[in-house]
Amino acid sequence: MPSIFSKIDRIKPVYDVTYKIVLFICKILLIVDILITSFCVLGRYVPFIPDPAWSEEVVLSCMSYMAVLSAALAIRRNAHIRMTAFDRYLPTVVLKVLDIVSDVAVLALAFVMIKYGWKYASLIGVKARYVSMPSISKFWMYLPIPLAGVAMVVFELEAIYNHIKAFWSKEEKGGVNA
Repeated sequence: MPSIFSKIDRIKPVYDVTYKIVLFICKILLIVDILITSFCVLGRYVPFIPDPAWSEEVVLSCMSYMAVLSAALAIRRNAHIRMTAFDRYLPTVVLKVLDIVSDVAVLALAFVMIKYGWKYASLIGVKARYVSMPSISKFWMYLPIPLAGVAMVVFELEAIYNHIKAFWSKEEKGGVNA
């Protein structure tokens, strides 16, 4: 069994690159958000700086990208809020199985996000327009959902693999509860 894990461990750089790309996108979006918001606030109080009408919608779109993409990043770091009140009362095997079950449920959610997020983006989003930017469709506002779904699939597959690997590696060392 260890040889299987060593072979699968070779694709870890793919997860690392995906994480870095999504993190970089979130950083760029945060910078864009701060710059546009600052420009907008200055435009309200400094007479010679224009206050662009599109700023609010662009900032909100950037925030929606950051919200769902950063949630996908949290999967990889195992940083989501969890209920751990009963963890000390449950056997280690049960906790590991519950971790795998919850990861499979989140993986299913990711596939739902990809399917229906793309459906909304390509059907509804293409037909709707931003109020302040009528030449741009709201496809870009709906796109973060399937995009985050793809990132979630990648990070959940890694999380499930890590849980299975931890389950088997502990078992080989003298029992799961050892």
